[in-house]
Amino acid sequence: MLLLTPSCASVQPTQKSVGKTGVRGVWLTNVASDALYSRENIKEAVELCHELGFNTIFVVTLNKAHTLYPSEVMKGLTGHAIMPEFAGRDPLQELLEEAHKKNIKVFAWFEFGFAASMGDSTGGILLQKKPHWASKDKTGNITTKNDFQWMNSFHPEVQAFVKSLVLEVVQKYDVDGIQGDDRLPALPTNGGYDDYTVNLYKSEHSGKAPPAQEKDYEWVKWRSGKLNLFLKDLVTTIRKEKPHMIVSMAPSIYPWSEENYLQDWPAWLNMGLVDLVIPQVYRYDFAPYQREMDKILEQQLGTFNPQGFYPGVLLQVDQYTAPDSLLTQIIDYNRGRGIQGEVYFFYEGIKKHKEFFKRMYPEPLPFPSLKNQVKK
Repeated sequence: MLLLTPSCASVQPTQKSVGKTGVRGVWLTNVASDALYSRENIKEAVELCHELGFNTIFVVTLNKAHTLYPSEVMKGLTGHAIMPEFAGRDPLQELLEEAHKKNIKVFAWFEFGFAASMGDSTGGILLQKKPHWASKDKTGNITTKNDFQWMNSFHPEVQAFVKSLVLEVVQKYDVDGIQGDDRLPALPTNGGYDDYTVNLYKSEHSGKAPPAQEKDYEWVKWRSGKLNLFLKDLVTTIRKEKPHMIVSMAPSIYPWSEENYLQDWPAWLNMGLVDLVIPQVYRYDFAPYQREMDKILEQQLGTFNPQGFYPGVLLQVDQYTAPDSLLTQIIDYNRGRGIQGEVYFFYEGIKKHKEFFKRMYPEPLPFPSLKNQVKK
């Protein structure tokens, strides 16, 4: 996440237009929030989202080497079917039941993706159980960026593991869609120097080793291309299971996303792999937000169905809460560009903006009928 300096500018709320359909969503997580910690809390969260005009919830289903639903896949590897504090419950099923009563869509958000752990130099239980799954940097250490430790996104066993978690949810739950983010599919560009990946690269380059320069253009493109193929395989399999399942991705902004995490998401759109894309346009000032949005709309979406694009907006993180003035500018800009919704990080922030969202989202907005983007 690229965070900029908060704005001190103040503007008055302006009149907003309400479109026919759109995604007005929020990420719901188990970190810095107790919303998932009881059925009653889930009911309250859903009721608040409904009251404030939200029609979509992206709920965390994977983080810290745990699932937030009973998982046979995870239990088989780690011995833990669910995050210990949720033992005896199924928060994902509870949320589905409560949200669907209110006609709110629910997406299973696989937050950690290919990241094995956070703040654990050993890679946590996943890499302790499967050391050969580790991604390595040039020094031979586990690939680490922003205090996350990573599995090898190119290793077939790792890919099969992550794919099996996604398919488990697709097969067992009535979710409306699945979502990857800046860690699925992804790998920091300082990764890829493990034996498996080096040998794979050599096999496709007449024995030549990968460049020592982590951000060498061809080396970046080779690795991002491999992740594109993984996503293609994942999406194709999902479509076979449930043809109408919505595939959503919430990557970082481009080209930063590819230069730092090997996420060439405009290629995902061009390949027809994504129904809904929500780039994390997380900015503390309006001018940088507008610059990034202009680039996305004018250079990066191409022929992608415009009904499937909505910006990710930073509402709250740590001690920061976005001011109404900035949110008003963002929403007014979006409506002026024909974008009828936003997705906010994260749920706790909407509690501090109840009156604001009542004004800005005064009427229920139906979820769009997204065209299947997958090319036959």
